[in-house]
Amino acid sequence: MNKRILLSLLFILCFTLLSAQSYKRIISLAPSLTQSLYYLEAQDKLVGRTSYCVAAKEDNVPIVASAVTLNMEKAIAMKPDLVLVLGLTDQKDIDTLRKFGIAVEVFDSPRSFEEICDQFIQLGNVVGKSDKAKQIVAESKDKIKQIQKERMGKPTVNIFFQVGSNPLFTVLPNTFMNDFITMMGGKNISSELTKGIIGREFVVAKNPDYIFICTMGVASDQETKVWKNYTSINAVKKNRLFTIEADIACQPTPITFVKTMEVMSEAMRD
Repeated sequence: MNKRILLSLLFILCFTLLSAQSYKRIISLAPSLTQSLYYLEAQDKLVGRTSYCVAAKEDNVPIVASAVTLNMEKAIAMKPDLVLVLGLTDQKDIDTLRKFGIAVEVFDSPRSFEEICDQFIQLGNVVGKSDKAKQIVAESKDKIKQIQKERMGKPTVNIFFQVGSNPLFTVLPNTFMNDFITMMGGKNISSELTKGIIGREFVVAKNPDYIFICTMGVASDQETKVWKNYTSINAVKKNRLFTIEADIACQPTPITFVKTMEVMSEAMRD
């Protein structure tokens, strides 16, 4: 390799490592990234968040964005040196932040547990918590292996994982939430679909053995009552209707992934 190129690469590597240690004021524009900062014990660097970043609510971290809209003036006024965003963030906002000399780290929406772990380690590297990130990932993988060991040898069951009630929405393949099902040794009744909106007649026809409902607050109880009217479904016959908090199941972090698996494992011990 050309000596000049090698020196350039070494310089970039050193600069990256130093930068990871130097970020002191971070804005997070995604609830999962905010939650991850807390798991990494890097929340002391957090100076701004979205209104949906509940992990930082008790610490009174200022809100600089809604789910989709960034208050650019307020964000810049916080004088961040790093902004964490998901790939869904408006590219114009990303470009504007960078024009102000603010580093922006973009994370794609993870499609599997492995991608969740990879991104968690990436975040750990960025905020100078590499060892902590690797430790959490290793512990999470060990817990999942234990859950899978307990399910080993049990028959494959059909699972309906509901993530919305109006409209009725199902977990699709090639998503990290589909891994909840497959890693439990189950089969997603929606494995052949490409669009998540379904009708209740679809669920009745697929006749799942378990129904997991991931909605918000009162809606979970309401959905459970609705499904109990469909007495031809195996899950209803055998009283296998369970709810999972959206703040856990919908947050792509290693720790919340494991928590969801633990809830499902406990529900499927019958």
